[in-house]
Amino acid sequence: MPPIRKLALLGALLALATAAPSQAAPRKLVVGASESASLVPDAVVAKARMDLAVFAGLTEIEVRADWTRGETAPTADELASFQASALAAQLDAVRLVIAVNTGGSRQTPLSPLDRAQFAHYTASLAQSLPYVRDFIVGNEPNLNMFWMPQFDRRGRDLAAPAYEALLAKTYDALKAVSPEINVIGGAVSPRGADRASSARPTHSPTTFLRDLGTAYRKSRRSLPIMDMLVIHPYGESSRTPPSALHPKSTSISIADYPKLVKLLRTAFRGTAQRGASLPILYGEYGVQTEIPTGKLGVYTNLGGPYAGDAVSEARQGAYYTRAIRLAYCQRTVAGLLFFHVSDEPDLDRWQSGLFYTDDTPKSDLAFVKNTVDAAQAGTLSCPKPKPPVRRR
Repeated sequence: MPPIRKLALLGALLALATAAPSQAAPRKLVVGASESASLVPDAVVAKARMDLAVFAGLTEIEVRADWTRGETAPTADELASFQASALAAQLDAVRLVIAVNTGGSRQTPLSPLDRAQFAHYTASLAQSLPYVRDFIVGNEPNLNMFWMPQFDRRGRDLAAPAYEALLAKTYDALKAVSPEINVIGGAVSPRGADRASSARPTHSPTTFLRDLGTAYRKSRRSLPIMDMLVIHPYGESSRTPPSALHPKSTSISIADYPKLVKLLRTAFRGTAQRGASLPILYGEYGVQTEIPTGKLGVYTNLGGPYAGDAVSEARQGAYYTRAIRLAYCQRTVAGLLFFHVSDEPDLDRWQSGLFYTDDTPKSDLAFVKNTVDAAQAGTLSCPKPKPPVRRR
């Protein structure tokens, strides 16, 4: 090889050797919504509902399946709705998540037979919907509205151990369909009283997750029970910012991320279940808005107890963007789901969507969408960690 070519080659090799290491892929956060409006048997309507979510920049949609005791598979009509929703999601490149409800407190799946039927029902959905690879097991099992009993006569937690058994059974059934299925557990409410004698017996997420870990350890299970944890981080009211902290209580909000990670670490350390590194999904985060007088005509139940905590659309937009930015900078948080895409028409329900109930956009839509797009593109910035304090 001529000397000049040798020198050129040597120079190129030196340049490669001294080049700065390649930058890691940018952090990205999935932003979507909990919204079952696309769950209809009409594929055209389902696609229109999914398109609305895409218009807002959302890329993940959670729909609800309602299991009833004795069911081991969805009915033909139910399946037709799920198939239409899944097709719409696939056409729009939206990730569809199915949350399978346990049917309310009157039919909590407590017996081995109930758990087997629930798991079979969920696995049947997975078999029939190969596009869907994400399933949430249950809904807020730390609340008496969705899971009973919460306590025994001595005040001990019955809900967490029973839910752990259901989660384990369903995990195994879904993984038998496909090891690639993402089994999402928890779905816990952000607050609870932890008082067995209360007229409304509930557990806080702190107590429930701690007891879930205890039940898992006692089961001596050698496999995990979930691939991801979902928590519903609503504020105490729509006026509560997502940055509100709860250092001296058992509540958990978006800003309480360090407390949640520490709790998971303690609950599952040394077991087959990931704890501190477990991916987290913030589901059902909603801020209700005041409805302009000119829009009231498209809503119902006008004489009902209209949301007293509703805020301006500007404040909703500020809170939604702040929630996205907080979640984006939390290392193990994988996604954030708003509750809903469009308002519910009944004013006794939730008006927390980015669209009114007639699907026209609220004034903060464009503002929120800009942050949604940036989070999913990985272009948001996070504050630099503070250096440790040096003690003399």
